[in-house]
Amino acid sequence: MIPRLLEGQIQPFISPKKAIVLTGPRQVGKTTLVTRLANGLEQPVLWLTGDDPAIREALSGISLAQLKPLIGNYKVMVVDEAQRLTNAGLTLKLITDHFPEVHLLVTGSSSLDIAAQTKESLTGRKYDFTLLPLSFAEMQAYHGRLTEHALLEQRLIYGYYPEVVTGGVEGAVRLLTDLSEGLMYKDLLMLDQLKKPSLIVKILQALALQLGQEVQYHEVAQIVGADPATVERYIDLLEQSFVVFRLPSLSRNARNEIKKGRKIYFYDTGIRNAIIRNFNPMALRQDKGALWENFLIVERRKRNLYSGYGPNMYFWRTTSRQEIDYIEDYGGKLSAFEFKWNPETSAQIPKAFLAAYPGSDPAVVHRQNFFEFVGA
Repeated sequence: MIPRLLEGQIQPFISPKKAIVLTGPRQVGKTTLVTRLANGLEQPVLWLTGDDPAIREALSGISLAQLKPLIGNYKVMVVDEAQRLTNAGLTLKLITDHFPEVHLLVTGSSSLDIAAQTKESLTGRKYDFTLLPLSFAEMQAYHGRLTEHALLEQRLIYGYYPEVVTGGVEGAVRLLTDLSEGLMYKDLLMLDQLKKPSLIVKILQALALQLGQEVQYHEVAQIVGADPATVERYIDLLEQSFVVFRLPSLSRNARNEIKKGRKIYFYDTGIRNAIIRNFNPMALRQDKGALWENFLIVERRKRNLYSGYGPNMYFWRTTSRQEIDYIEDYGGKLSAFEFKWNPETSAQIPKAFLAAYPGSDPAVVHRQNFFEFVGA
C-alpha cells in the first residue's frame, strides 16, 4: 500500500465517544485507510457497509434496543459508505452517546447526505477529514522525487486515482472512463431532486473545456440548454460529490477587480481528460497551461488539507484582463503565484496587484521548481 499522509493526521484523534468521519471521492482509498486505522487498534472490528442492501435495511430507523445486540462486545466499529444509510446521523449519534467504549470510524463518498445528516446530530461528537486522490508528495515519499518527477506528464494526463497509479497506463483509460461516466457521482444520480442526470455530463464537459477560465453560469447554461439557476445547483452538487471545486476571485481594493468571479477545477486531471476524451501527450495538447494550472492548484489543496494549513484561496483578475492564477490569504498575508508549464517562459506579477496589495509575496511556479509549492 502507498502510505497516505492523512493517516498520521487522523490517528491522534481516534478515541471513544468521538466519531472519525472520512469523506472523499469514490475509489480514492477511504476503505483501505479506515481498514489500516481500525486494525491498528488491535481489536475485533464490526464492519458495516451502506452498499449492502441488507445492512441498509437493518440500520434504517434502528433503535437503541436493536443496536445493543448488533454491537455486542465490539470496541471498534466501521460504517462504510454511510451516505447510503437512511438517517445515518441519528444512528451514529446513538452509537457515540450510548456506546462510549466504541471507537467509531465512518466513511462517505459524498458529502451531500452525510454532512447534512451528521452536522446537527454529531455536533461535538466527531472529527471530519477528507481524503483525495493520491498526491505528488505521497508518491515522492513512496518512490523518490526523481522517479515521480519523471512521471509528471503521465500524472497530468491520467491523474492520481490509486488504481490508475498502481495499474499503469494500460487500464487507466477504462477506469477513468467508468468513473467519469457516473461511478464517481453515483450517489448524486440517486437524488430525487436530480431531474436530468444527462445534464450532469453536459455541464462537466462544458466545465472541462473552460478549464483555467472564469466560469459564468449563464454562459454554461446556454451551452447545455438549461437555466443558470439549474446549472449553479448542479455544480454545487458536483462540488459536494468531490468532482469539482470552485476558486473565487479576490476583490478588496481596486475598482476594476472582478468582484464575483469564479474558476472551477477538477479534483483529478485524469477525470477531466476522460470527460473530454483527450489523453493526448502534453506535446500535442492545446490546453497544457490550463492542465498544469489545475494540477498545481489541486496538489496545493491536498498539501494544505493534509498539513492542517488553512488559507483562504483565490484567483485575481481585473476588467482589463490582468490576472494572477492563484492567491492564498493566511492571517492577512497574501501570497501570489503565477503558473508556467515552460520554465523559460517569462512571467511577472501585475504591478496593479502589487500596488493594491503591498507586502504580498509573489512567485512563479513551473515544472522545475514546483516541489515546495505542492509540499514535496
